[in-house]
Amino acid sequence: MTEENLKNDLPACAVLAAAIRSEIEAADVYSKLHERVKNTLLKEKLKFLISEEKKHRKILERLYSQRYADQKLEIPEKSGLPPVKVKMDEKSSVLELFNVALETEKSSEGFYRKGSESAKEENTRRILRYLSRVERTHFFMIKSEIDLLERFPEYYDVEDFHFGSDMVHMGP
Repeated sequence: MTEENLKNDLPACAVLAAAIRSEIEAADVYSKLHERVKNTLLKEKLKFLISEEKKHRKILERLYSQRYADQKLEIPEKSGLPPVKVKMDEKSSVLELFNVALETEKSSEGFYRKGSESAKEENTRRILRYLSRVERTHFFMIKSEIDLLERFPEYYDVEDFHFGSDMVHMGP
């Protein structure tokens, strides 16, 4: 499935199945990041994102079963979203993995937005619009973490990060 399929009024059941795959892939990216970082605050943020993606998957599966009770859900092997430009493997840096997450959120936001525009059922459109907005907030969360990682490369690799000489004096 491609974004072009969405423009051609792809059946909502196929959009939902692809969206479920997208949520599985996003949770996988965040799980890999969670394994790689040591910073406790960052680990908590990643746990939140993993939980969000799993929750989205359940929402989409429930919607699918309500709308298409007579059809077996067949989740595609790939989401159909444009592939991210950063390769993800064991040798990828944490910053590269965050860039994968950023691109994934950006693609997901666009995918859900376009899916909501082509869906025939109002409830499906509403859910896809909601998911699009949520993915957009995830994009900005990840973007802020990337900004921190670029400024403080050691941020992810210590349990409790101290800004040291970069800390701004606040207070009297």
